Amino acid sequence: MGQDLDKERFSEAEYARFGERLHDQLGVLRELLGTPGFGQGPTTIGAELELFLVDERGRPLPRNAEVRDALDDDRVVLELGRFNLEANLTPLPLEGQPFEQLGAEVQEAITKVDRAAGQAVEGGGAVPIGILPTLDPDHFTKDAISDQNRYRALSRGLRRLRLEPFLVKIDDLELAVEDVILEAANTSWQVHVRTPPERFARLFNAAQLATGPVLAACGNSPFFLGRHLWEETRIALMEEAADDRDVERRYRKDGRVTFGSDWVREGAYELFERYVNDYDPVLPDLSDDAGPHEVPELRLHQGTIWQWNRPVYDPADGGHLRVEMRALPAGPSCADMAANSAFLLGLTLSQAERDLTGYMFAEAYQNFYRAAMHGLDAKLSWPGRDGEFQAADLVLELLPEAREGLLAAGVSPSDADGALDVVRQRTRLRRTGAVWQRETLAQVDGDREQLVRRYRELALTGQPVHTWR
Repeated sequence: MGQDLDKERFSEAEYARFGERLHDQLGVLRELLGTPGFGQGPTTIGAELELFLVDERGRPLPRNAEVRDALDDDRVVLELGRFNLEANLTPLPLEGQPFEQLGAEVQEAITKVDRAAGQAVEGGGAVPIGILPTLDPDHFTKDAISDQNRYRALSRGLRRLRLEPFLVKIDDLELAVEDVILEAANTSWQVHVRTPPERFARLFNAAQLATGPVLAACGNSPFFLGRHLWEETRIALMEEAADDRDVERRYRKDGRVTFGSDWVREGAYELFERYVNDYDPVLPDLSDDAGPHEVPELRLHQGTIWQWNRPVYDPADGGHLRVEMRALPAGPSCADMAANSAFLLGLTLSQAERDLTGYMFAEAYQNFYRAAMHGLDAKLSWPGRDGEFQAADLVLELLPEAREGLLAAGVSPSDADGALDVVRQRTRLRRTGAVWQRETLAQVDGDREQLVRRYRELALTGQPVHTWR
């Protein structure tokens, strides 16, 4: 999804040919994953940060192309909405001090984008936040889609499958839109970790389990269209805003955005095969000059199924696999995002040492959505522990396990402790980004613009949210 397409309209013949190539390339991928030595190498991590652009009042600023051009930085690309940008951070080894480095690059990227937005429009800036509180219904029109063929084609492809309006129902909010533009209301902090094929299933399942308690500790999306909804409303909004299951596809258990419905039993191929068999193509762009190991159609198709944790095949460096963890929100600050990454990766690595397939998947599934709804007040379960626990208590109990996972992977004790202590303090004080937003909005008498301006000012300091006034 990172590259633009040559066109935005495709024929039915191209859809058919694309489908044939998907099945052909599945066979290629299966052979690659079974090749001795494939994907071996040091464990590396990476991250992607999606940002909102805002004007001097704190409202969405639909000028992403101008801001990107002013930046002249290959790391920064357009996102679906004209008021969004994405920064792709530099991959780095997990050994050493990765979270200190990650936090520094995040701070540098946010500062650069903020400065460029101010050059594009006086008073403009950048905000790392799960859902921008100043969004209104009139921001979600076709004109709000970024001026790129790939996004117009994505919109056409999804509307080709779903003839009904996209329906969003979250608590007391009901909204129907004709386009996929509601996806642009959500910005996330996505973390990748490289894994050899033989370890993929355990690592992926561990990420599924870990995501619930980690999400509970970092909610940052409590508002949408002026309503207070979930602690991490972005989870529900994203799932409904891109659901292609109209009356003809109700048979399918999972939407295009999903937590999934079972553990992985065999490996990454199992997921890629499911994506090809269960999901219709929406971007049937045919490649002409692909190398034997690039499987471009398969990779493009996989990029249009947004499972909260999903596999990534990358042909770079001779080909390798990654687990992409997509559930965490953007923000509030570089310190928070580095800390959230440390907790998620450390807990995932520690849980990958056990076989989770004997634990009920439904409980991991339930943990995820309870965490999104209720944050640190959610009731969660955990393998090996009887009963349910308040999420805040469980998070504090799991932090030492996350530390063990990081140290075993070669992270320096000082880096692991510094990052995880941010999560510990945030949890003890019950001061997530969602809590800060709710309390601050009450103090400013419901002025959403003032809330965003204050949030941006504090986010740019780089200090963790539990220290914000």
